[in-house]
Amino acid sequence: MRRLARHLSTLTTVFCLYFSGSFDATASQTVDLELVLAVDSSSSVTDDEFRLQMLGIAAAFEDPSVLGAIEETAPLGIAVTLLQWSSNAAQAVAIGWTKITSGQEALLFAQQVRRSRRLVSGGATSMNNAIIHAVQSIQRNGFEGLRKAIDVSGDGRANEGKSPAIARDYANQLGITINGLAILNEEPELTDYYQAWVVGGPGSFLLTADDFDDFAEAMQRKLLFEISGAPIAAAPGTSLYVQDQSTGMPRQP
Repeated sequence: MRRLARHLSTLTTVFCLYFSGSFDATASQTVDLELVLAVDSSSSVTDDEFRLQMLGIAAAFEDPSVLGAIEETAPLGIAVTLLQWSSNAAQAVAIGWTKITSGQEALLFAQQVRRSRRLVSGGATSMNNAIIHAVQSIQRNGFEGLRKAIDVSGDGRANEGKSPAIARDYANQLGITINGLAILNEEPELTDYYQAWVVGGPGSFLLTADDFDDFAEAMQRKLLFEISGAPIAAAPGTSLYVQDQSTGMPRQP
């Protein structure tokens, strides 16, 4: 009876708090940006190339210009997660949603990325399911971003599942922008594919890297653009495409 009485007392307290406005079970933290880093981990990506992606992302979060951009988002900050993906049913969260409001927190996140193991090893390339998984993660993460974006990086076209354009359009309807980083070492024409079928939404853009060695510099520019919204220039070995606001089509600035 005592246990039941305590249980009823707790329920009564929660009930009163909920209806008095002091308790909100669905409350989300507001951040300046929600960002999913969706990294290709399919069969076309060797273990060495996967490591180059992790090291490139870590280096980008350690870059002084990116650290400065993150500091500018305070006190709201940004929320970031790292997703590895390949085939239809192969998506794995390597780093859960992390709120970053300072340079020190960004450096700690970079350390986590640098230590990240490959959780998805091999498989086909299903960008559609990767984007859908990322959208669902944004919807359930406990944050509410003033801006929301999914970074899709990879070195090949989708070869399994539905067209990524379906997931992209779904994300765009929810106010989520899809940006791309196309690595051209195996498919020099991958730029056209990403432009047509992957990137889209307000302020969307595509960066390209000639190979995985160029990935770090391209990622640094990508993060800087996404966090600050300031214009960036493409580095040697990369190209930059942004969405034309009048036509909705990607173009080079």
